[in-house]
Amino acid sequence: MPVVLTGIDGAGKTTAARAAVDAARLAGGEALLLRNHAGRRNMSQWSARCGVPLNPRLADALETLVRTVNVLVSHARARRFNGMVVMDRHLYCQLALRRVRQLPRGRFLPWLLRLLPAPDLVVNFDIAPEQALERILLRATDTETLEELAALSDAYRSLPEFPAFVGIDAGAAQDDVLAALTNAINDAGTDGVAGAVTGAGRISVRQSR
Repeated sequence: MPVVLTGIDGAGKTTAARAAVDAARLAGGEALLLRNHAGRRNMSQWSARCGVPLNPRLADALETLVRTVNVLVSHARARRFNGMVVMDRHLYCQLALRRVRQLPRGRFLPWLLRLLPAPDLVVNFDIAPEQALERILLRATDTETLEELAALSDAYRSLPEFPAFVGIDAGAAQDDVLAALTNAINDAGTDGVAGAVTGAGRISVRQSR
């Protein structure tokens, strides 16, 4: 089963996911990175270029469709993969966005979460919205406001699933974030795959039989 990474934009989820997968492969293990994006950045950029604001319900419907397809494909790939699977984002992210937009949680996404195999571990990348905004401005590929980031951070914490998430300090140095992520994976003690830290921030993946 996969390890899922959640958190606000600018928290460093994708960077840490790539580093964890690369470290596992360098250590001789099998690892796979899967991304469950919803196309929100592309839709926001299109909306800004065209000067057409997206209705929150329409935006949510489009994002839910894209993210659901990506999640289903990712779970299908994970089921066939014999090694560590790291998923960058999941359905939890869409549920958090719904809270930000003051939309109802709905029945479909919670039902799908119950239907899909539960992840071995869900890690929330905890970072101050101010620091996340600095990173977003530096990469200059998308736009967010401090208010939006703070609202999304609060939305994650309000999810009923959030108490089961493992939080790590995403505002720390990259090496420290990777070390915290590998420790969380190791501590999960999964049935399908176990990780062993073989040095500062390096993962060795072994299969549990």
